[in-house]
Amino acid sequence: MAVTMDNYNLDSFYINGKWQQAKSTRSTLDLINPANADTIGRLALGNAEDVDNAVMAAKSAFTTFQATSKAQRLDYLEKILAGYKSRYDDFAEAIRLEMGAPITLSREVQAYTGIEHLESTIAALKAFDLTQTKSGYSLHHEPVGVCGLITPWNWPISQLVAKVAPAIAAGCTMVVKPSEFSPLSAQLFADVIDQAALPPGVFNLVNGEGPVVGAAISQHPDIDMVSFTGSTRAGIAVAQAAATHVKRVCQELGGKSPMILTEGIDLETVVPECVWLCMENTGQSCNAGTRLLVPESLHDEVVEIAKKAAESYMVGDPADEATQLGPLANRGQFEKVTSILQEAETAGLQPITGGSGPVAGCSEGYFIKPTIFANLNRDQFIAKEEVFGPVLAIMPYKTPEEAIEIANATQYGLSAYIYAKDNATAEPIAQQMRCGMVHINSAPLVAEAPFGGYKQSGNGREWGLLGLHEFLEVKAVMKVS
Repeated sequence: MAVTMDNYNLDSFYINGKWQQAKSTRSTLDLINPANADTIGRLALGNAEDVDNAVMAAKSAFTTFQATSKAQRLDYLEKILAGYKSRYDDFAEAIRLEMGAPITLSREVQAYTGIEHLESTIAALKAFDLTQTKSGYSLHHEPVGVCGLITPWNWPISQLVAKVAPAIAAGCTMVVKPSEFSPLSAQLFADVIDQAALPPGVFNLVNGEGPVVGAAISQHPDIDMVSFTGSTRAGIAVAQAAATHVKRVCQELGGKSPMILTEGIDLETVVPECVWLCMENTGQSCNAGTRLLVPESLHDEVVEIAKKAAESYMVGDPADEATQLGPLANRGQFEKVTSILQEAETAGLQPITGGSGPVAGCSEGYFIKPTIFANLNRDQFIAKEEVFGPVLAIMPYKTPEEAIEIANATQYGLSAYIYAKDNATAEPIAQQMRCGMVHINSAPLVAEAPFGGYKQSGNGREWGLLGLHEFLEVKAVMKVS
């Protein structure tokens, strides 16, 4: 079936196993297609009363769902995986429509992450013993309780499934608040949950704005844990609200990830890859490589290769199979990135390509040119603050020690990327990175490996076994033998 706006329950929330219109008086939000700024629907926005209803359902469901066996939870996850696969093209189309992801990226990467997270969670649960016998005691891994899951607009289905799957695996129940800017893929996922016959109240979805629904979730006395992905600023607000009830908080926040090039590598191969690590998803990835650190002697050569790579990208309609970069996902992000570029240019920083001007052939929508600034130092705004757009900062360094110092000289610590002539050269650098993830010589993300960061990039880990642990409490039972 073709996916149209009529297929989505934009005026309803999924609570206690069914779609229901909110009982409270509520406002609405126009959903905007970022590729052309057209209004494509109107989303009902919930409030604290809607959150109360969802929490009540989740709390009631927890009394029985916490007692389900590992085999039962695996069965639910397998059904959800099968349902997700059956709607795969619909998810790809929803993500294209709601956030402007090019259809090839949406189909091959964005939508596929849902399968990866379900499969890695299933594998982790199968391999993990929830009860472990030790000498003189036993360990019992039990669900943390009712969880509030707050997800972002930039990887909408990835971050939703990366939280929901381990929550179910652990035996938790949940209230989900997807971003109000990208609710369509979450609506589809709720339908998949419904078809999988997950017990009513285990999964509940309430749409709304962060300061209203997100705040109500964070401070709700009957929510035992909050898992949040978004900006560092919003993460601080979530943690402060959650602290009132001393609830667990897992956060995946911002980043300003360095890419360190060392001597003796093939620049013609590596530099275009580094540019793409910044530009993919129109620069809207928390782990994007946005600082390119290069030996001073190679700076000018790197700049020329990077400029050529950025200018080769096809920017345009996300529905076009040839498009590589779509628009920014919403007007607020577009205005933020445009303002940052204008501020940099006013301060005398002229990009070697791109900039704040309009994109040729893209007069409608929220498009930004792929932009590169070169010969920057660590103290310049573009070089140290998260832009969350297709903006790359190239920075020269004199010695490997200085490269490491620059890489770590940021409030963030999510990812780092190191390119060297061999692993023996790269690994000592990797060990000195103050971040949660390091990629050496094009090594990709692995769905079973933990995803998360140091410092103001957050706390806790998602994905795989460690992602499952975030939703578990550990009880030690001492016995006399």
